[in-house]
Amino acid sequence: MRNRPTTAAAVAALLAATALGLSPHQAQAAPAAATSQTDTSSQVRFHDIPGSGGITLKGNVFTPAGTEPGRKYPLIVLPTSWGMPQIEYIAQAKQLADSGYVVVSYTSRGFWLSGGQIETAGPADIADVSAVIDWALANTPADPGRIGLGGVSYGAGISLLASAHDPRVKAVVALSGWADLIQSIYSGRTQHLQAAGMLGAAGYLTGRPGPELQQILGDFLGSKLENEQAMIEWGKKRSASQQVDRINANGAAIMLGNAWGDTIFPPNQYAEFFEKLTGPKRLEFRPGDHATAEATGLLGLPNDTWTNAHRWFDRYLKGERNGVDTEAPVQIKSRSTDGYEGYADWKSVGSGGTEKLPLADSEHVWANVDSGANGGILFLSSVLDQFAKAPPAASIPLLPRAFAAVWQSPRYAQERRIRGTVRLHTTVTPTKGDGTFVAYLYDVGPLGIGKLVSNAPYTFHGKTPGQSFGVDLDLFSTAYDVPEGHRLALVVDTVDPLYIEHNPAGAQLTFSSPRTDPSYVSVPLREQ
Repeated sequence: MRNRPTTAAAVAALLAATALGLSPHQAQAAPAAATSQTDTSSQVRFHDIPGSGGITLKGNVFTPAGTEPGRKYPLIVLPTSWGMPQIEYIAQAKQLADSGYVVVSYTSRGFWLSGGQIETAGPADIADVSAVIDWALANTPADPGRIGLGGVSYGAGISLLASAHDPRVKAVVALSGWADLIQSIYSGRTQHLQAAGMLGAAGYLTGRPGPELQQILGDFLGSKLENEQAMIEWGKKRSASQQVDRINANGAAIMLGNAWGDTIFPPNQYAEFFEKLTGPKRLEFRPGDHATAEATGLLGLPNDTWTNAHRWFDRYLKGERNGVDTEAPVQIKSRSTDGYEGYADWKSVGSGGTEKLPLADSEHVWANVDSGANGGILFLSSVLDQFAKAPPAASIPLLPRAFAAVWQSPRYAQERRIRGTVRLHTTVTPTKGDGTFVAYLYDVGPLGIGKLVSNAPYTFHGKTPGQSFGVDLDLFSTAYDVPEGHRLALVVDTVDPLYIEHNPAGAQLTFSSPRTDPSYVSVPLREQ
């Protein structure tokens, strides 16, 4: 552990040198002195910043070139992502400072060289944001009337929560973040195993998880249902969706961005939160996985997400009339084609109507065996979909029907452009009181190969064996074009490496369609 701060400092110095074009000698001196001192470029200094509760946060401060005495500049504060050091945003911070902002980025408490323990966007993290703002107003030429927050992933979640507690915040850009932590990693009452496991491992490798986080991780991954309500309450306290009234009252302009295939913070929860916002707002969805849509921008490369983030800050912190507020508030890009589609709100995304696919045949499956249908691998699968348009695939005719329920639509005479949230309604009869199943929607080509369109898990506990119950399940929102001549297939099985399953040995599930309550899949479509 004692070597880690030294390593972190070295990595930070080298990455800072790369981003700013410094010599190795200059980079080694960077934590103690300005790393750029020209008249034509912004300046950066590394600082120890007082956080809440007396801890020290490691940060860097960019100021515009040629700052004039007495002149004030808009301020942007950027908390780092989970497990990332303070140099994460250096490329973007420099660009923002070059365009006239004071930018303060800091390593979130409990990680790397910052003090404290990991609180997972708890009250101390939110208080840190206000403490950093206080410090910036006292030590930089920051304008108290023009303050913005932004970040990726963990930094996005902290920024949204902080906007509910600090009315000085006028604009927020929250990229690949969460608004509802429970819906993100416990949707369908199912633990998202790979997501939670990755976050836990990264926390232990790069920081110091506090006792509360250690307890929650142990209970969550250990499936301790007796502590389920405590876990849910813990997550609610860390969810901006629970504080949307305060966010609306403070009136900050909120920009949200996420990827369709985000395997840590799926898009549904961002879309639902967006609809509840009453102030200036913007929602962007693109292909990819967690933080991949904005990753190239963090390296200083051209990036649509960051371009729009800059425009958002320019409009609401500088007052520039750049048109970002007159564009359609919802901007999405299909996983199948290039180009953006604009909508007035989230409800309009599936404005072409809803197609209901009946699930008339009763299907019976044995649990605890992976049929071969699955949601892919954390990060890898959605990145392949983003860059190669190659989502997880399965041969639908070869799926073993003893372990997978399968329903297929007729072949389509024309393209189907799926937009929004696919919903499954069905009736389940279990042989055991507990169980888990995962629903998958596939685009099936002429050879029977299905490409994954969307999926979602569902877990139940305490049911009466042999007694039927209804299920309504929202699959993860998406934008996908099904080609002419293809068909859709709904597949349900009981094992997926992405999730923790709760099927007892020998469990069986029957999916039926009672005459009084028919089963179906509801598919939202874009107008043709």
